Amino acid sequence: MASDAKPAPKFKELGVRLVTALAFLALCVLPFYFGGWIWVVLVGLLSARMMYEWVRMSDPEGGILPLAIALGGLAVALIYAGQGLEWYAVAAVVVATLVAVAERFRRGDAQWTAIGLPYIIIPTVLIVLLRGSDVGFSTQGFTQLVFIIVVVIAADVGAYFGGSQFGGPKLAPKLSPNKTWSGAISGAVFAVIVASLAGLLIGLPIWMAALLALPIVAASVMGDLLESTFKRRLDVKDTGTLLPGHGGLLDRLDSLMAAVVVAAFLYMAIGPHWPVY
Repeated sequence: MASDAKPAPKFKELGVRLVTALAFLALCVLPFYFGGWIWVVLVGLLSARMMYEWVRMSDPEGGILPLAIALGGLAVALIYAGQGLEWYAVAAVVVATLVAVAERFRRGDAQWTAIGLPYIIIPTVLIVLLRGSDVGFSTQGFTQLVFIIVVVIAADVGAYFGGSQFGGPKLAPKLSPNKTWSGAISGAVFAVIVASLAGLLIGLPIWMAALLALPIVAASVMGDLLESTFKRRLDVKDTGTLLPGHGGLLDRLDSLMAAVVVAAFLYMAIGPHWPVY
């Protein structure tokens, strides 16, 4: 997601990034509140854009067929996820990936196709499954998914300001030269604070909220670095130009996608301990 770079001048792109983020938030509020198929449609449109960015980045000479296969697999998986049929959705991911890899194999570098489809479709399916179809702010699906989003945003904001203020040693200079250890630590601290406050609001014990936040933050950082690795290997700077100040949609949501996967396993582990109204 966002970089914790020290811009010159300081916070140069903050205004553009903030306006873009608020506009994106406004787009998602109502579908997020209602859940169900309206949420599936929005998630499908966003994930279709991410798939387009991935295919264009990893298979620029492939033509329309690789994109059609990828989008077809994504659509089928989301339709199953919208019905709560998680294993059918998983099967759709597997089948679509195998078909896409077979199509790519004759042109070489099929590993990027094998990586890309699950990389985008699995988190997308989990976002739909976690939200569910219950309407309202106090539903379990709403609170669980908003908790992930709030933690990831808090980590992002804390890393941006902490890294800009303190600088210091780089976190992964070969992968993401703008990221610093001070930014990562600042992001984690701020995310734990925000998660604790969120826990108070939704009835989750503070200690549990704080403990859940740490692996979610770690996953968000790893997701960002993972996408940086992909872009470096594929020799691209950004996945797209859709969002001013952020790059492509995949640039914006890479951290959230990784965080959702980790959080889904955490939620399964805590089971009935999550507050239900």
